[in-house]
Amino acid sequence: MEDLHSDFGKMTTAERLMPQEEMLEVASRRSSLTIGVPREVSNMENRVSLIPDGVGLLVRNGHNVLLEKGAGLTAHFPDHEYSEAGAQIVGTPNEVYMADVILKVGPVTREEMNFLRPKQTLISALQIAMQCGEYFRELCHRKVTALAFELIRDKTNQMPVIRTMSEIAGSTSVFIAAEYLSHPDFGRGKMFGGFTGIAPSEVTIIGAGTVGEFAARSAIGLGAFVKVFDNSVYRLRRIQDNLGRRIYTSLLHPKAITQAMLTADVVIGAVHSPEGKTPCMISEEIVSRMKDGSVIIDVSIDQGGCFETSRPTTLKDPVYKMHGVTHYCVPNIPSKVPHTASQALNNIMVPIILDFGHAGGVDPLLKRDYGLRQGVYIYNGTITNLAISRNFNLPFKDMDLLMAAFH
Repeated sequence: MEDLHSDFGKMTTAERLMPQEEMLEVASRRSSLTIGVPREVSNMENRVSLIPDGVGLLVRNGHNVLLEKGAGLTAHFPDHEYSEAGAQIVGTPNEVYMADVILKVGPVTREEMNFLRPKQTLISALQIAMQCGEYFRELCHRKVTALAFELIRDKTNQMPVIRTMSEIAGSTSVFIAAEYLSHPDFGRGKMFGGFTGIAPSEVTIIGAGTVGEFAARSAIGLGAFVKVFDNSVYRLRRIQDNLGRRIYTSLLHPKAITQAMLTADVVIGAVHSPEGKTPCMISEEIVSRMKDGSVIIDVSIDQGGCFETSRPTTLKDPVYKMHGVTHYCVPNIPSKVPHTASQALNNIMVPIILDFGHAGGVDPLLKRDYGLRQGVYIYNGTITNLAISRNFNLPFKDMDLLMAAFH
């Protein structure tokens, strides 16, 4: 201010009489949001969408966090850590759902829909293969804006939540397989991997995406002999490059995959479909010819599964035997390691919430962030995802056109 007065004093009389530039305060577009974190009620969902460190960062940036009592306990994050980070602990879901943005892990249930309010933003998993038309009609009736974890894309056009959870699921699936392969009832009492003087375990992986890569990485690390199948030569070449070594790879030729199934100790289904439903890759007839006590881990079960003999199970009752083969078909494998998985989710979600605040709200950020906009499947009660519209015969509006009309 002193400098301004000094400069003004140095002006000539003519300069003082000339119109001067007006100094206007530039209004900040930042907005403060209230984020609600409800306790998960989905079957055996142990993860939580925000951890205490993430809450602390949001609070320091001017946001408010409402956390339902006990929301982080199954992931080993106690309430007192959240309150010390600045969260307000509330006792009922109704209080949590008063927030501007609801951040949860599992898909919102029919009971939870009763708490939703118009113009509210819901961010959670969708798991389209497990929903029905009435589910989406009810969400539309609530006039909310809903984003699916698995549809959100980042600046590189990758799906960060899918990739991170796939990395965790791929690595964890190998340790699950090792547990059941050695089980006296469900397995063969066989050590997973290799041991001096003993032939190594054979692991067949169907799918060379992120799940397949991290499953292969873990299996190789334990000394197993790994075979990877995929219908894309590009993905097979990429997985070899990423692993930094030559492994057995093959296209999904019926003869080759059948032979691999018959000699495998462990088979991991790691097929991901962008359409939301995986095709059945392995028939019941082939499964019936597998070695007794072998193990199938169907990571693709959240999209319907890639084995004809697969059916969804839970972390509480995760396996069943069919034709002497143990099947592990839990849709949310990362929930088996909820502490790690929650940290990974938090690292993706917190920057998005901070961007909401910096942009001045949810709508302004959706307008300018194409990748985040891909995650929207309902906008203010309107279906904006073409696959959902076609699968369930629901009215559809293009999200880009809706955003073009937003000012």
